[in-house]
Amino acid sequence: MPFHIVRNDITTMKVDAIVNAANESLLGGGGVDGAIHRAAGPQLLAECRTLGGCQTGRAKITKGYRLPAKYVIHTVGPVWRGGSHGERELLVSAYRSSLELALQYRCQTVAFPLISSGVYGYPKDQALKVAVDTIGDFLLSHDMTVTLVIFDRAAYTIGGKLFDDIAAYIDDHYVLAHTDVRREQSRAAVFGAPPRAPFPSPASCPAPPPPSPSCPSAALGEAELWAPASGSLREALGQLDESFSQMLLRKIDEAGITDAQCYKKANIDRKLFSKIRSDVHYKPSKATAMAFAIALELPLDQAREMLQKAGFAFSHASKFDIIVEYFIAHRNYNIFEINEALFAFDQSLLGG
Repeated sequence: MPFHIVRNDITTMKVDAIVNAANESLLGGGGVDGAIHRAAGPQLLAECRTLGGCQTGRAKITKGYRLPAKYVIHTVGPVWRGGSHGERELLVSAYRSSLELALQYRCQTVAFPLISSGVYGYPKDQALKVAVDTIGDFLLSHDMTVTLVIFDRAAYTIGGKLFDDIAAYIDDHYVLAHTDVRREQSRAAVFGAPPRAPFPSPASCPAPPPPSPSCPSAALGEAELWAPASGSLREALGQLDESFSQMLLRKIDEAGITDAQCYKKANIDRKLFSKIRSDVHYKPSKATAMAFAIALELPLDQAREMLQKAGFAFSHASKFDIIVEYFIAHRNYNIFEINEALFAFDQSLLGG
């Protein structure tokens, strides 16, 4: 099942369990911890008093009380001390311990905050990478829907170099796609002339003259007019290329991976994959087609071909498309990292 990144208040999430970034006492604090205790009510604190605290990197579970969530999983992330005191290993352990506890209690939906990124001082871009990598690895072998909840834009950032590289790639490609339009707008501003339309609209095109009896096409039916010169329309339809579904299943076999490995790497729900497998004519969304191209680690030319099978193409007029293209061009097929970048640029996510 998929992994999501959303902007929201974690105390309002209607999931089986929310994760609380707690301190070792488990008796409440500031930030996310304080917000969860206030929303859950005094019964949460009363139960926490019975738990005897929690070690850094570990997790314990309580009821959710007044929260929409059934459970609260309390985990203690590390305090940042420069990165050379085992902080990353402890943060990975905090996420994994929480996920394993959720699995033990049969939670199907779990929401996490960005652990240790507040008063504990863990650099937000590094905290995000740990969260995405650890949750992503867990979901490759378990069926669970996990949401990383970001409270606001200021609480979210990807690595500065990655952000700059993607921004430069967008500029190089997005600007080119709009150069003609900008040139015409500048021309209109200077000369006072209306900008030319890049393509004539159907309404402005003169209607073709009616066929004359002397024209050979006048005696042909509409179907025959559109049929290839070498045969009938029926024969042309019989030569249809493989569908998106057929191509996807062929590529899975060629890659030597299982269906489950493919849809998990694509961040796609198993039920959606079943629909695609059972319907040879299934028409996926553009984001779904892209997600499978990434899961199969297709080079850019083959990714374009897979999109064409679904009736789409990469567009340099779309930042979403350019960002996905950037990762494929750089042979980075980690869909969770791609979704980090898409979220950072205010784009919708792949999969789900």
